[in-house]
Order: sequence, then structure tokens, then C-alpha cells
Amino acid sequence: MSLTLSILDLAPISPGHDARESFAASVDLARAAERHGYKRVWYAEHHNMESIASSATSVLIAHIAAHTESIRLGAGGIMLPNHAPLTIAEQFGTLETLHPGRIDLGLGRAPGSDQATMRALRRDHSSADSFPQDVLELQGYLRDESRIPGIKAIPGAGTDVPLYILGSSLFGAQLAAALGLPYAFASHFSPDALQQAVTLYRRDFKPSRQLSEPYVIAGANAVAADDPEAAARDFEALRRIRVRMLISRGPSSPHYSDEEIDAFLTTREGQGIANMMKYTGVGTGSDVREFLEDFAELAQADEVIVAHQSVTAEGRLKSLELTAEAMKTAKV
Repeated sequence: MSLTLSILDLAPISPGHDARESFAASVDLARAAERHGYKRVWYAEHHNMESIASSATSVLIAHIAAHTESIRLGAGGIMLPNHAPLTIAEQFGTLETLHPGRIDLGLGRAPGSDQATMRALRRDHSSADSFPQDVLELQGYLRDESRIPGIKAIPGAGTDVPLYILGSSLFGAQLAAALGLPYAFASHFSPDALQQAVTLYRRDFKPSRQLSEPYVIAGANAVAADDPEAAARDFEALRRIRVRMLISRGPSSPHYSDEEIDAFLTTREGQGIANMMKYTGVGTGSDVREFLEDFAELAQADEVIVAHQSVTAEGRLKSLELTAEAMKTAKV
């Protein structure tokens, strides 16, 4: 590909389907990404969301790795304050041991959930305060340079799984720059601070053992279809689903009709949620390619990680394939 592209897969559960079908679709998506030259596929930790099945992120990565051959796989990301660093070192050390040279570990400090779920995870508001120290502790386990005497990640020690800092604000950019780690900005759902954060990261980056030069991954959405009208219809349906997901947390929440969602989108709060999908390429494969190339330049990105969006698993797979084909045609 003329532009380095990767995939972000939330393992969405399509309407009328279940988690098992979602996992099968994720296998198909990763295999297609492998065939079409995408660099990596990442899975994100979310909890208590009926339409997302990637909550047990490391388990899902293991499943996908067993059904693919060469593509890099990882977390985009693990919400580290939800876990003990030693536990994550053991999990990803196990993955790297089983699938050497294929595993990434992206780290975020958000809860990936609502307030009630934070309590269920035994997490409180202060959990994120130790995120920088937790990253260093985790890094030490993976390098077999434990910061806690007498503690060793088994497996994990010496695997040196590459770390990535995820963020949607200046905090993550500052931390990634200070630690000399790659930085992945979540502009696929939090677009506003993208350029400021990337500029800060590149300006303040300090070389490290893992990385000698700054490396930026920026997130974008894509809805590619055979014709622009079909892509536009899919995007409108997706936007309703996104809004419904954000205002209807948990199985006991009320269900809002399409008409209620459309009315909500006309409000200030609704427009704010709609802005979350600001960086979305919609149209044919060529349309999406042009969008992604422009977006990469805007974001100063070395790599774009794409969340291919559709109401159906088939639509997501089609979007991935059409985009890849358009990228290859442009390269020729």
C-alpha cells in the first residue's frame, strides 16, 4: 500500500446477531486484512456495551492469532488502570510466546466503561493517576527488568512486547513523548485535539530503547461501498447506532427508535456526539482512499488505523476490501 494502513476492530455485534457470530466475523476481517496488506489489527477493551464484544481483549487476540498467520495483532487498547501491570505482562507475554513477533500492546488510561461498570471492575477515579508509573512497571516486566524485587512475569519476562500509548488528549501525547514510545491518537471517536496532540508529541519526543524517532498512528473511520449512495445510507444508520450506544448503556436501558435518535441529533448534545465521527471517509473505495491520504497528511500520521464501519459484518469486510483495492490501484 502507498499509505500504511491498519485495522481497528471493536468486534461489533450486529443487530440480530450474537457475540459468537461477532468473533467469527472478526476472524474473517483479520484474514482479509492479512491478504490485502494491512499492517496490523487491534482490538479495544470496552465493558458493559451490548454492541461490542471485545471486552476480554487478550482472549480475543489469542483466538484471532490462532486463525491467522502473519499479520500483527494487538490491543488498541488495554485500559491499564483496570488491571494489575503484572497480569497484563503475563497475558501479553503468553501471546508473544505463542505468536512471536506478532503482538502489540497499546495502553490507555480511560475506563472503557461507565461509572457503574468502573465500580464493578473495582476501579475508582484515582486509578488513572498512577498510569505513567504502571506503564513503566509493565515495561519492566516485559524487559525482564522488574521494578519490584523478586517479581517476574512468567511468561512475559524478556519478550519485550512493543508498547504504544493511546490517547485523545495532550496527556497521552506528553507521556508517549517523554517515554519515547509510539503514540496512537483516537481521532476515530475523539477528533478535536488531534493536531495539537501530534504536534506536541513530535516536538517533545525523546528517543528510547524501543523507538529512535517519533511514530504516530491516527484513527479514522471508513464506510466504503460499491456506490456512494449505499455508503451514505450505511453511514446514517451507523451514526444512529453510535448515538444509541452512547445514550443507552447496559441491558436495562430504554431502547430509542430511529425517529427519537434523529430528533436527538438536532440538539446540541446530539451534534456533539455526531462530531465524534468527524474523521470518516464515506463513498467508493477511491473516495475513501482519497480521504485517508488527506487525513494522514492532516494528522502528520505515519500510519492510519481504520475502523471499517457498517451495520453488517459483510459490509465491514466489503469496506476493507474496497479500500485496499483502491490503495493498490493508486500505487500502480
